[in-house]
Amino acid sequence: MELTTVWFCLIAVLWIGYFVLEGFDFGVGMLLPILGRDDIERRVVINTIGPLWDGNEVWLLVAGGATFAAFPEWYASMFSGFFLPLLVIVLALIVRALAFEYRAKQPSARWKAGWDAVITGGSLLPALLWGVAFGNIVRGVKLGPDRVVHGNLLDLLNPYALLGGLTTLTLFLTHGAMFLALKTTGDIQRRARRLSERLGVLAAAVAVGFLAWTFAQHGNAGSAALSIVAALALLAALAASLRHRDGWAFMGTFVAIATAVAALFVGLFPDVLPSSLDPAWSLTTANAAATPYTLKIMTVVAAMFTPLVIAYQAWSYWVFRKRIGAQHIPQSPPAGGGPGTSTPVTAGSGAR
Repeated sequence: MELTTVWFCLIAVLWIGYFVLEGFDFGVGMLLPILGRDDIERRVVINTIGPLWDGNEVWLLVAGGATFAAFPEWYASMFSGFFLPLLVIVLALIVRALAFEYRAKQPSARWKAGWDAVITGGSLLPALLWGVAFGNIVRGVKLGPDRVVHGNLLDLLNPYALLGGLTTLTLFLTHGAMFLALKTTGDIQRRARRLSERLGVLAAAVAVGFLAWTFAQHGNAGSAALSIVAALALLAALAASLRHRDGWAFMGTFVAIATAVAALFVGLFPDVLPSSLDPAWSLTTANAAATPYTLKIMTVVAAMFTPLVIAYQAWSYWVFRKRIGAQHIPQSPPAGGGPGTSTPVTAGSGAR
């Protein structure tokens, strides 16, 4: 297998890792005002992702860096053509990170409510816009022979891409609800469970429509098979949730998102950015790649450090694996606390 194909697959894996891990972060953030009925419950909701969200964002940084190094033409054309939506995503991620850190700096209810709104909005916008961006990548953009994307924002907001945005939005909401059912106790867990079942039905309908449209216009046998697996995994997640098997339900949405993203990459290959003006102007794994020597060096570095990164993140998930409930949250958090506004209760509780 050529190194260009290897790195296309590795970048696909990085994006899959980002969407399945950061996806439940986005879902939890969007569900904060719905499942957190008072400050204690909202702190419980935030604490479920408090030790994890910043580590999950590393996948995005690595995916962007790998794309820049392995396929510089793809990186340049994509980020110039999608400048505005990507800028909105970056700004949303920045202010969301600030909200996690600054929410506990003042005891004022208005102060906390304002930062809670930032967490919700900073989760909703990326959840929607990532789907819009990838929808346009699969559909194709107005890429000219100069490898510059011609067009405007309205060209990106086409029906197919918007449906892709709704797909990621509803899948992440379901994923987040499943995660909260897995990580919480008491009333929050019961409400998260019920909500995940309703959201799952909506996500299944939207995702099936998007994947069917994708296969009809841009798919192949491999993407079709992965799309079927994604649909079955989402149905299995709903069945597990109905039986209160929260771990299996979360794994179901995990697999559903992973295989849905994989289906998009399989349908895209060997293109990396198709041109809707002329297929001959499309960027492919061959004409968008870096030099063979660069790819060889990158492969050696990735082989050395990727297992360490995965091992560390697996360890962090193991440490913070326990459930958290309102009983773990102090009534009066110390000023200047971290993302969850509370001090650690037990090792692995997820609260801090």
